[in-house]
Amino acid sequence: MSDMYTEIILDYYRHPMHKGTLLKPDIEAKDLNPLCGDMMKITATVKDGIITQLKHDGHGCAISQAAAEMIVEHLEGKKLEDVKHLKKEDVLKMLNIPISPVRLKCALLCLKVIKIAAYEKLGETLKEEL
Repeated sequence: MSDMYTEIILDYYRHPMHKGTLLKPDIEAKDLNPLCGDMMKITATVKDGIITQLKHDGHGCAISQAAAEMIVEHLEGKKLEDVKHLKKEDVLKMLNIPISPVRLKCALLCLKVIKIAAYEKLGETLKEEL
């Protein structure tokens, strides 16, 4: 693992720009990783199908929190429909560090939560397994 990428993960973890909860969100979801206790909540505002504001809140390891910050940063300003096309491989590419099978659920917790929220807002059911 490159020290540069480790530092990037730690920087996202220590200095999140999108941490918090929106007071009147259009979409909201949360989930827990029972294996490690990480918890993630997503709130967002959506106008004309565009994610105008997106926040993540919760607690967990550096990987889950950094992944949340990266996903939120990536999706803000994009179409809500774009969430449906975000894949596990996209998140792993954003993190750009080796993720062990045990840590995979940590890295993907935010992706799961934002997909649950987006699908609910779109009136659809999330059928894919992350």
